Amino acid sequence: MKAQHSLLSIAAAMIAAVLGADARGAEEASTMLSPQAVPEIAQVETEIDRIEAQTIERLAAPPDNQVQQIELLGKLMLYDKQLSVNRNEACAFCHMPEAGFTGPVSELNRTTGSYPGSVRTRFSNRKPQSHAYAPLSPVLHYNPGQGDLVGGNFWDMRATGRRLGNPAAEQAQGPPTNPVEMGLPDIACAVYRASQRPYRALFESVWGQQAFAIAWPGDVEQACARPGPPPAGEPLSIHLGPIDRGRAGTTFDQMAQSIAGYEASAEVTPFTSKFDAVLAGKVQFTTQEKAGYDLFRGKARCNGCHRDGGPGEDPLFTDFTASNIGTPANLRLPYYAENRPDSLGYVANPAGSSFVDLGVGNFLTSGPLLSHPSAVDQRWLKLAPDNQARFQVPTLRNVDKRPNQGFVKAYTHNGYFTSLKAIVHFYNTRDVLPRCQPHDVNEGTTCWPAPESTDNMNTSRIGRLGLSDAEENEIVSFMQTLSDGFMPGNQQ
Repeated sequence: MKAQHSLLSIAAAMIAAVLGADARGAEEASTMLSPQAVPEIAQVETEIDRIEAQTIERLAAPPDNQVQQIELLGKLMLYDKQLSVNRNEACAFCHMPEAGFTGPVSELNRTTGSYPGSVRTRFSNRKPQSHAYAPLSPVLHYNPGQGDLVGGNFWDMRATGRRLGNPAAEQAQGPPTNPVEMGLPDIACAVYRASQRPYRALFESVWGQQAFAIAWPGDVEQACARPGPPPAGEPLSIHLGPIDRGRAGTTFDQMAQSIAGYEASAEVTPFTSKFDAVLAGKVQFTTQEKAGYDLFRGKARCNGCHRDGGPGEDPLFTDFTASNIGTPANLRLPYYAENRPDSLGYVANPAGSSFVDLGVGNFLTSGPLLSHPSAVDQRWLKLAPDNQARFQVPTLRNVDKRPNQGFVKAYTHNGYFTSLKAIVHFYNTRDVLPRCQPHDVNEGTTCWPAPESTDNMNTSRIGRLGLSDAEENEIVSFMQTLSDGFMPGNQQ
């Protein structure tokens, strides 16, 4: 589980070529990326280009249904590298279909956990979430009966959906101006870049001719090529008049709503897993899968948070609340080393190695978040202590979807776990096995590191489940039935 730090000099050159870094950036990146990651990243980017080109071809004869037009726009924007500051990173780089719309680079999942942004030496503090089924999350709200916040998107729920009425749309507004992701200095840059793309005419047909009718300043190209964050005291890098600024904001909202529309489509959120086929009476579980499902709903207590549905409720395998399961810190995250100014003078993580991710509680207290897609409701400030170190319960749909058997996926907010077996074993034995000593070779098998934070740690459903090794394996077998693609998808 240790990242490789001693790399061949050829790797730096390959990183410079493949990732588009400058010389200094390539040298910095070489301390974070193993040589095996470089060709895999190139392969993913080639696939992104292929999907984008194929999707652009559909503009020649777009659907005549407005909903499908919005979905087409959303897909085009998700696969569009031009919407990042260095024109080198699409949203899809962290969300590809073959991996269940989460991180598609096995070697990054195995080593760094998080993914590099458009400025390739900057890495996020968290692993990519899946955006499949994300549009089905409710707008973030407080349920006094449960005593819980429910809904939103992102690990820390900060895409609340309360402004646009759609958490997935507000989630789409986070990465474009996140300095460690797509890196644009101003949301107006995303609008400007979109105005130059082949889908402009379709966008104007759907959302109105006013969408890009903006008087752009003469330096917009140069300003949008400077990675964010914007200079202190100048939060809006693109100097627009009030009417044009309002128009850019509205168009940015419509871009986000288009992306959410695609994510909600049957192409991304299809309900075509073996589990769905079993519900439909088309197939049956194997003996091991059925045993795993019974454990999931019973002894293992998984169904308490990863709900398999109820009356009038889709089986989404999440309850949209947040929990601290006691995940150890993932020391492989490059984010811990981002405590010094990079080649552009940006410091992503002033806390350095002492950084502790406090999740939802950090969002509620307006902590130093890397992006702010939704405003914080100050009336919820009193909820912060009970939400420190809690992270949204992810859906288990597509939890094991991968392009091949040897592909490594990462799990939990920081990507600490790299197999389903490991995380099930953790749920089972967190409070039974001893604490690991530093560099213990048995970490994850006969011992566990301390939690990153013990604040609000879930002790009622996790830590001492009494499962045998065979029962852990049965639960894994059941979760493998949740991957889409078992049945043909419905056409919308």
